[in-house]
Amino acid sequence: MADVQPLRGIRYRSETVGDLAEVVTPPYDVISQEAQARYYTRNSYNFIRLEFGQEQATDTTLNNRYTRAATTFAEWRLKGVLQQAASPCYYLYQQLFSYNGQNYTRTSLLARVRLEPWSAKVVLPHEYTMTKPKDDRLHLLQACAANFSPLMSMYEDPQGRMRRLLSAYAANAEVQMRDEMNEEHRLQPITDPQQTALIQDFFTERQLYIADGHHRYETALNYREEIRQQRHIDDNDAVNYVLMSLIDVDDPGLLVLPTHRLLSRLSAAALSSLSSQQMEQYFIVRQLDPTATSDAMLAELARVGAEQPSLVVCNREHNWLLSPNEQGKRRMRESGHSAAWNELDVAVAHTLLLETLLGIKAEEVTSGTYIKYTRDAEQAREAVQKGEAQVALLLNATKVRQICEVAQADDRMPQKSTYFYPKLISGLVMNPLW
Repeated sequence: MADVQPLRGIRYRSETVGDLAEVVTPPYDVISQEAQARYYTRNSYNFIRLEFGQEQATDTTLNNRYTRAATTFAEWRLKGVLQQAASPCYYLYQQLFSYNGQNYTRTSLLARVRLEPWSAKVVLPHEYTMTKPKDDRLHLLQACAANFSPLMSMYEDPQGRMRRLLSAYAANAEVQMRDEMNEEHRLQPITDPQQTALIQDFFTERQLYIADGHHRYETALNYREEIRQQRHIDDNDAVNYVLMSLIDVDDPGLLVLPTHRLLSRLSAAALSSLSSQQMEQYFIVRQLDPTATSDAMLAELARVGAEQPSLVVCNREHNWLLSPNEQGKRRMRESGHSAAWNELDVAVAHTLLLETLLGIKAEEVTSGTYIKYTRDAEQAREAVQKGEAQVALLLNATKVRQICEVAQADDRMPQKSTYFYPKLISGLVMNPLW
């Protein structure tokens, strides 16, 4: 099934740049303008200059952040700031982090993976993509001909064989560093021929599920087609591959966080539908203590959500815990989506509450007309109490297995359904497409 190959990765030479923590960054899609400026000043070799360069007022088609990234990429390779591996290898990549007082270790394999169309069902998506991010990443690929950051994918390994193989490399990893969030990163090339053959054989029987990076995958497909129109491409051409971080779906460090919804600009008529009487058309409605803490409400939501799809709705006066009643379940079966999709908490929230009760159309969800997002439940409730939002919807995190089931059903989740924490770091390994 999946063709997972070693690569001649391009990496920073620590002898030249010193502390790697000074030059790596998060992926482009979570870097604010403030953070971008901070990375620029942190180190003259900071990866921000490649991954997410600054725009300038004088930019032209010949001199812009993409062409500057290409120039910088070439200069750093010539000067020995970046160096390509002499021979192909896989890489153990491990992240050690904490969340809510609990420690986690997430183990992955960095490799290049053969691009396949969605229709081949070798690499499976779970969400739709938007045009603007794909255009941005395509311009960067066109200029630099390299994958600067890996996308995150998952694979099935019920016996945990691959995770055990990879973990054996972690203790004496060549790279062991802590980033600005005090999260530890370990990187170790895997060059042993027997191990590399075992890894490659292991994945030939596997499907892959994209966890984070749908835009970069579709961009890689588009870039390959663009190159194909310019020259002949054989099966082993580097443009047939994309850089991935591959993680076991049962890895104990594979943490998905919930993304809560903040609703604003709702009409009085829409707000009137958020009453116990109206919501009881589609939900079993439980009143929660209005003085309950966010943690208490999330704990109750998790307890009920373990048995059935659920969400919490908060306005200034009330907190309600909602689960679909028989009519709500019937309405979900009419959604036109798969059974796996209908069981998602976020799908119930969007279908029954946002669309059916509040009358918010799908395109209005996408455009952000009424909805903003936060991963902080307390922040969501405070926004309501301060009048910065009219309503908060608190959700459980989507389960990893649910993501796989939706992908297997060839379905797509609503916007902002998953947030894998933490993000993969950018700048450890780059994948050349030449």
